[in-house]
Amino acid sequence: MRVGFIGLGAMGLPMAKRVLGGCHKVYTTFHQRRDPARELEAMGAEILQTAGEVAQAADVVITILPADAELKEAVFANTGILNGFSSGKVLIEMTSGTALAMREVDEAIRAKGGSVLDAPVSGGTPAAEKGTLTIMVGGDESLLERCRPLLQDMGTRIVHVGKVGQGKVVKIVNQLMAAIHLLTIGEAFALGIKSGADPETLYEVIKSSSGYSKMMDLRLPGFLLEDSFKPGFKLDLMKKDVNLALESARASNTPLLLTSVAAQVFAAVSASGKGSDDFSVAAQFLAALAGTTLSQSKAKSA
Repeated sequence: MRVGFIGLGAMGLPMAKRVLGGCHKVYTTFHQRRDPARELEAMGAEILQTAGEVAQAADVVITILPADAELKEAVFANTGILNGFSSGKVLIEMTSGTALAMREVDEAIRAKGGSVLDAPVSGGTPAAEKGTLTIMVGGDESLLERCRPLLQDMGTRIVHVGKVGQGKVVKIVNQLMAAIHLLTIGEAFALGIKSGADPETLYEVIKSSSGYSKMMDLRLPGFLLEDSFKPGFKLDLMKKDVNLALESARASNTPLLLTSVAAQVFAAVSASGKGSDDFSVAAQFLAALAGTTLSQSKAKSA
């Protein structure tokens, strides 16, 4: 299959490598940096000058971009995807964005005779590298089945969640819950540690108790317990996703009280210069407000 891939960031590049490893002919272009495209070129991909040229060359175009604004630019610019789209082509849109922007793109693609799958992902960079992402797919089920082998190059759990736009909705719900769970760990563990509990003991007991969330497994070992914040998913990206939830809430008149507080915490951590660290640093930020740390070694030495 001829596959265009637009968006070679922290998630996009390893996903594109997985697609290339699936024996597809891959076309890409430059976005903000040239190095990821060059890296993909060295593996056999072909670099074209514009998103429109990528769309013209490919049967299926995959996009995974930072947010709605970049997606709209990639699609609607004079040299964008629409410029090269024609009947029978498919856009698999994997950006973490809003349902409103997704529906605008879907309408424009359908006007060209094309089809769209709305397919954001969860799992972070490690899952992108391993090809074990969860992919939440909105769109026609028969189209999903046609594209499933391609999606399986990137993910192991591919779930049909409804019509186009619902992929974005499910992803936003997941992200706001992940953000709040992460902040809860920071605040609750700070209380425990300040009261004399060992963070590792807290983890071992709570992971088999009612306070457990998967975020404990994802962000205590290797991150908070080791005081290590090498990004698996950057804080500024989570800040963006939390704000997407608030934007969607305003559109649907849905009160999000806890999410509003979470947005302020992520904004404060970003303003402190930690925006490029892993988003788990927000839990340590809350612990630091209490004058403690979630790091096991530092907590024992305190």
